[in-house]
Amino acid sequence: MEHPENSSEYAGLQVNAGVAQPTIVNPYLNKMRKRRQVLFTVSEYVEGILKGDVTRLSQAVTLVESTLPEHQTVAQEVIEKCLPFSGNSIRVGISGVPGAGKSTSIDAFGVHLLDNYGGKLAVLAIDPSSEKTKGSILGDKTRMEKLSVHPKSFIRPSPTAGSLGGVARKTRETIILCEAAGYNNIFVETVGVGQSETACHSMVDYFLLIQLAGTGDELQGIKRGIMEISDGIVINKADGDNIDRANLAATQFRNALHLFPMPESGLIPEVRCYSGFYGIGIDEVLQMIFHFIDHVKANGYFQYRRNEQAKYWMYESINEQLRNSFYYNPVVKAKISQAEQDVLGGKVTSFVAANRLIDSYLNELRGNS
Repeated sequence: MEHPENSSEYAGLQVNAGVAQPTIVNPYLNKMRKRRQVLFTVSEYVEGILKGDVTRLSQAVTLVESTLPEHQTVAQEVIEKCLPFSGNSIRVGISGVPGAGKSTSIDAFGVHLLDNYGGKLAVLAIDPSSEKTKGSILGDKTRMEKLSVHPKSFIRPSPTAGSLGGVARKTRETIILCEAAGYNNIFVETVGVGQSETACHSMVDYFLLIQLAGTGDELQGIKRGIMEISDGIVINKADGDNIDRANLAATQFRNALHLFPMPESGLIPEVRCYSGFYGIGIDEVLQMIFHFIDHVKANGYFQYRRNEQAKYWMYESINEQLRNSFYYNPVVKAKISQAEQDVLGGKVTSFVAANRLIDSYLNELRGNS
């Protein structure tokens, strides 16, 4: 639009058009989005992982955790090609009640391990997902202040995403990728509730249970089923005025452990006291783990346990595939709502409704075969 001030009547006065205001939307936003969506080839993922490229490893783990079919296809090929380069690490599962100091302890254990024994460490921290919003905070990394900036560490928080017991569904596959990337030490932190400990125990070589003083007497220790699968128990926060209580708790746990049958490993779990916050007794805990690993490698239990774990996860994969195939079947999806109404209305029992849905599913499969 022409400015009237520029007419001949106003000689000597010049008004410029001005500068156009920039858009409030970042012009590079679409380019950034497109760049994030680019998938590399299987060979590019594998090459980057074997070179120890942390960025490429993180991208591959994201594919593993994705539920998109196209991502899963690429992820499974990457895992298959990385499998021959895996299996050369020590896998340690770490569990304990909320507030026991798992993240703080992992920070202390990890830094001490890397600084004094060398190697590389991958920490797979499992964060519980909300049942209402399905979201996760993924904030465990903030508690590992020293380890998160260590050049030889890789920390990956993952949501449970509704998987049974709180252990992320793809954690075992992530372990394979981390081992192929050269990480010879793997820490798996569980959320410390429900059946997550059993699932975690089925993917690690050593299961460490973190306890606190004052959680119960010997009888309480006997009742806890998690102690039956623990390879070692440590009492955290053994510092200051709490040292005597921690030592008393350790004695009670040792007495309780002697009432259990001898584990298949051939070693009664040891009990140690330490302080993750003040870094007291850290090396003793690591030595306890190393002693166990050396013992089970010598008597053959180490390989036996890994073979049993491989079979366990084969059956778990079968169960998961069958469950998904059933619930995503179009016939089942069409009938399941009516089956729910019949059960709620008292027309049929839960067992009859389930059998009818399974029969419909099997008949559908027979018809397509």
